[in-house]
Amino acid sequence: MHQEQHLQSSDFITDVVIGMADGLTVPFALAAGISSAVSSNSIVVTAGIAEIIAGAIAMGLGGYLAGKTEWDHYYAELKREYYEVEHMAEQEKKEIRAIFAGYGISEDTQHRIADELAMDKDKWVSFMMQYELGLQEPNPARARTSAITIGLSYIVGGLIPLSPYFFTTVPTDGFKISAVVTLICLFVFGYFKSKATGQPLLAGALKVMCIGAVAAAAAYLVARWLS
Repeated sequence: MHQEQHLQSSDFITDVVIGMADGLTVPFALAAGISSAVSSNSIVVTAGIAEIIAGAIAMGLGGYLAGKTEWDHYYAELKREYYEVEHMAEQEKKEIRAIFAGYGISEDTQHRIADELAMDKDKWVSFMMQYELGLQEPNPARARTSAITIGLSYIVGGLIPLSPYFFTTVPTDGFKISAVVTLICLFVFGYFKSKATGQPLLAGALKVMCIGAVAAAAAYLVARWLS
């Protein structure tokens, strides 16, 4: 039996990627910058934890608002589509025929399909939402799930570059270990991200790692110059 392979749970994967990517990069860059300007690990750790908490809340809120906006947009369009099939039925049928005409369906069949769809208002609206507007009903829990997933992914990602500072005595030592650990994690993360999304594995891994390295280097050099 033929089985098609498709990416599953794309929303969850997208949220994890968003949270982890920023979680690995932003706290890493912040810790790198502070490391060049202070002599105490406690300052780096305090600033890093504060940033992780604030970043997780901000990122989670952004994910929630995005999911809520998707929900609101869908139901605004759904309400408008119900109004149109009730008050502009012939125009809506014309739009159905135009959709099937684009697939090369004969004119007689177009009229027959449009008339049969119009017999069930709910199915009619569902068809128009999907094939005219390209919209599918969002998961009611999408906004909340997205907020939690992005926020937790940010925290997990952010703790990786910060953790070496817990076990070293001076920021420069912590930064050296953090740089090695974080760049390795960025490479691995980029690899699996590329694998999950069907992108070139090595190129995707190197791109993610280079973005984190450039951000950290910029923060480090700017903080060193200002100090």
